[in-house]
Amino acid sequence: MSAADLEEGWLTEAYDYQRPRRGQIRKGVVLQLEELGAIIDVGLKRDGFVPRQDIERLGKEAASQLKPGQEVLARVVRPRDRDDRLILSLYQARLEKDWTEAQKLLESGKVWQGQVSGFNRGGVLVQYGHIRAFVPASHLSTLKSRGLTPEQRRAQFEAYVGRELPLKVIEVDRDKRRLILSERLAKRQLRRQNMEHLLDTLLEGQVIQGTVSRLCDFGAFVDLGGADGLIHLSELAWRRVRHPSKVLQVGDEIEVYVLRLDYKRKRISLSLKRLQPSPWELVDEIYTQGQLVSGTVTNVVGFGAFVLLDIGVEGLVHVSELADPPPSDPREVVQQGDELVLRILRIDAFRHRISLSLKRVYPEEEKGNLVQETRAKSVEKDKTRASLSVNEERPSVESERAVEKGSLEASPASLEPPQ
Repeated sequence: MSAADLEEGWLTEAYDYQRPRRGQIRKGVVLQLEELGAIIDVGLKRDGFVPRQDIERLGKEAASQLKPGQEVLARVVRPRDRDDRLILSLYQARLEKDWTEAQKLLESGKVWQGQVSGFNRGGVLVQYGHIRAFVPASHLSTLKSRGLTPEQRRAQFEAYVGRELPLKVIEVDRDKRRLILSERLAKRQLRRQNMEHLLDTLLEGQVIQGTVSRLCDFGAFVDLGGADGLIHLSELAWRRVRHPSKVLQVGDEIEVYVLRLDYKRKRISLSLKRLQPSPWELVDEIYTQGQLVSGTVTNVVGFGAFVLLDIGVEGLVHVSELADPPPSDPREVVQQGDELVLRILRIDAFRHRISLSLKRVYPEEEKGNLVQETRAKSVEKDKTRASLSVNEERPSVESERAVEKGSLEASPASLEPPQ
């Protein structure tokens, strides 16, 4: 190599040399581990020094894995100390890397899993790399803090420690060292993704397994695998159900019928009763013309009253069959919610119609043991309806008919309604 080449190389090296700056992140190689720290080559004229305290902040596992020849990232803490050393930090470099990754998560909106490591008065703490992140109580999906004492609230936070949670980054502030996460938004996003997947894979009319996740006044929500479908109150059973808790409990594993898939509103409508025999298919086996039955008035209209019978079908008491003479307004005789003993005039199972009469139940029948038997039978059939709603075996139809025909059947004379 000529003198000119040596001179040119020396000049170029001097020109390319960059003085270390505080806060700069540089790649390096571990040269030596000492009792006081580590010597690292970061490509400068001087080797850098990482104090032992900084290495210990990495944690026992990471510190034990550090060895000569290993490539690392180091942050310049002090370009020159009193002993003319370049002071570096492995911990701060990894911390900077964690902040960068957290910012990427915020921008991408991705959900990740984190473990709760502790809590304070306002929420729970999650370790994200070397950053202590915070999940406010308002962003914990299962926390119920309203009306709780401080001790009860603390107990709920303690129950979170050690749990793995789906989390979403909602705020990154490096200057204030704030990393805020949300479990509630993460679960909402996962449910939305799972719902889209279910809508793409399910078919209307399909029967699938699910777990009852929540009950409300208008129905029951069923977890189908990360997303919920709804069984409306009217689809829980063929009989009238006042509240879902009469049929289901949270945690029940059930089979459900996929009734409708709403791709626009992202909703899945389910049915439980569609998997049970329709009570109208059993009407001809259970009821006969002239039979006395008990029922509850569900609606009163100008032309009569609708009555729910014990197996879950509705019959009509025409205004002309309420009393003699017929009232001008059916509400003069019956009100919604009244329990009545009625006589069956006509059955049309094909058209889903049963004609009933109140005035043709005679006083001696109402006062005698016959009515008491009828009401007792109604209680037994309530149990039968409950068993039908959860797909249990129904009592023998023949035995019901035998009892009813023996004790409740009236004379067929004068049973036809007026023309």
